[in-house]
Amino acid sequence: MMVKVHSYSNAWPKRAVPERSTGSDTCERLKMVKFGLQFKATLENVTNVRPLGDDFRWFLKLKCGNCGEIPEKWQYVTLVESVPLKGGRGSASMVQKCKLCARENSIDILGDTITPYNTEDNERFKTMVQFECRGLEPIDFQPQAGFAAQGAETGTPFPEVNLLEKDWTDYDEKAKESVGIYEVTHKFIKC
Repeated sequence: MMVKVHSYSNAWPKRAVPERSTGSDTCERLKMVKFGLQFKATLENVTNVRPLGDDFRWFLKLKCGNCGEIPEKWQYVTLVESVPLKGGRGSASMVQKCKLCARENSIDILGDTITPYNTEDNERFKTMVQFECRGLEPIDFQPQAGFAAQGAETGTPFPEVNLLEKDWTDYDEKAKESVGIYEVTHKFIKC
């Protein structure tokens, strides 16, 4: 029996390929966006202001990118927590389902982007950390306990800096002078 072979380009008609849906169904992959948290403060005789440890809690208000819902409660993410993403696409620091539209969103801390705020950054915005977001947008940050700093001239460690009140003061025994972090403010930028 003889079989006639046709070349692929001439023998087979092109089939129409259905277009991918661009609707807001839950199967659609969420676009990943990076946001930088920029920190600004007035430093008095201190430098190296930074979050202390992988268990540092970044308290955020997060907006759903699908429906715009913003929960009333502060939510936090840490480097030590990791939750698997649906469909085996890796993991994130937090995965949450929006209470209003039921879309699953995620946020991940990019640990290698965490940088201290130093004397040369005084009274200027500097990106302290970046977050990789899918379906979420960070819109507010509440600094709390868990920061650390050191004396600008002496290197004296200050391991328990609480910035909840947006101001912090202490005394550097080695330098015999007061130290402080004042007028803490922040903003988010797209990276």
